[in-house]
Amino acid sequence: MPKLAANLTMMFNEVPFLDRFGVAAKAGFRGVEYLFPYDFPKEAIGEQLDKHDLQQVLFDFPAGNFAAGERGNAIQPGRKGEFQDGVGKALEYAKALNCKRITCLAGLAPKDIAASELQDTLIENLKFATKEAEPFGINVMLEPLNTVDTPGFFLFRTNHALSIIEAVGAPNLKLQYDIYHMQIMEGDLARTIQANKASIGHFQLADNPGRNEPGTGEINYDFLFSFIDKMGYDGWIGCEYKSAADTVSGLKWAQAYLK
Repeated sequence: MPKLAANLTMMFNEVPFLDRFGVAAKAGFRGVEYLFPYDFPKEAIGEQLDKHDLQQVLFDFPAGNFAAGERGNAIQPGRKGEFQDGVGKALEYAKALNCKRITCLAGLAPKDIAASELQDTLIENLKFATKEAEPFGINVMLEPLNTVDTPGFFLFRTNHALSIIEAVGAPNLKLQYDIYHMQIMEGDLARTIQANKASIGHFQLADNPGRNEPGTGEINYDFLFSFIDKMGYDGWIGCEYKSAADTVSGLKWAQAYLK
């Protein structure tokens, strides 16, 4: 049975961020994730985790000016110092919150820099991040995104992400496999998951089209959950979706898995 983590960036938006922890716990979740914790003191987040007996599953490294449309800075040669500072900040939060996974968003590809230079920069930055994270038992997640929702994103195929993971050569660098993103870009979900199960460190989900909860689109999640269970994955699956209506009423699909 899958272990579902509520993504508090996208779910329970009916209440302020720090109140979402309690609402998620009341709904039956035992783990939470989100994009960024940095607007809130780590002590305040830790208090919510402790109060509601929740596990912090994952969050992202700082990703540039996200509100202005940036989606990471890890590929940009002129921003290595900024990326490294972000790694330090993320690790401080991860240690305080006992979080063992941090996601790296590669970023949008600048049109005036060669793809080979962008990739070399990403590999260098990931070597730095994994080395810094390793003493604390923290895994770095590398996530491909779809280019329909995020035009120009540098990393959008499973095989490309795996080639970068191989080039970095760090045991604590894993693939973050977002089922929604890869359904759009590749399809053939079950075979791709099976072929790369040793490299996958975290799953995320949403249905397609719409990026709403399972059951609203084309993806057969009952089959995929069973398939992922049978292949021996015992980690978390993050629910990174927008509720079609309000979050709580949209959780009918998850009741069997939250008991």
